[in-house]
Amino acid sequence: MTDGTAPFLLHPGDPGSPVILHVPHASRVIPADVRAGIVLDDRALEAELDHITDACTDRIAAAAAGAARVRPWRFVNRLSRLVVDPERFPDEREEMLAVGMGAVYTRTTHRAVLRPADADPRPLIERYFHPYAEAMTAAVAERLDAVGRAVVVDVHSYPARALPYELHGDGPRPPVCLGTDAFHTSGPLLDAARRAFAGFGGTEPDTPFAGAYVPLRFYGRDARVGALMVEIRRDLYLDERGAPRDAAVGALGRALAGLVDRLPL
Repeated sequence: MTDGTAPFLLHPGDPGSPVILHVPHASRVIPADVRAGIVLDDRALEAELDHITDACTDRIAAAAAGAARVRPWRFVNRLSRLVVDPERFPDEREEMLAVGMGAVYTRTTHRAVLRPADADPRPLIERYFHPYAEAMTAAVAERLDAVGRAVVVDVHSYPARALPYELHGDGPRPPVCLGTDAFHTSGPLLDAARRAFAGFGGTEPDTPFAGAYVPLRFYGRDARVGALMVEIRRDLYLDERGAPRDAAVGALGRALAGLVDRLPL
């Protein structure tokens, strides 16, 4: 992948599907000019990418799209979250600013310096964050226009052991965490996810991560937009070296397809 590659991609699904599988954190790609603003040396940056990247969640979502009876849409970030994190608030509303991890990170997962304290986040937000948010908003709006509703299913992963940046890392770390929103996550949607992932050792809501992504135009305003975050503990599908176990990736993809299939069209 070159620096000229599109920073995100919407993979079309079935015209009748309301589901968008959102994959924001699977990539390790950092454009060269953005890399120049990161103070870590190459070895330290690779280690940070190991910690912060939701490895293979794009593969899990692709497997789900291939296995679902009605193919969902997929919106995939093709750049690392160390460029911008499209799921953060771009302003003071973001609680992760407390650890230097707002829309543009200035600290690492271990709270070391990633960018200088006086780095201006605005160019990255203008170049990457806003276009991403606009495209995701358009994708949800198009599903609303086409089928009258939209369901955003965020596909994430997280480590078995808490990292120092986590603000709420002292709670349970279940095999699958289901992040919810009081307005956008219905009881049937949460129940469907619990059933879909029941075979992996258990699910828990909102621990160690909570919430679900909805574009700001619809957030807290449009009940036609449903949302759920699926956080998969990485030891379910990565070995001790961090390499994917293909059978486990496939099984998780089929489980995610099961969630898609349980949602009424």
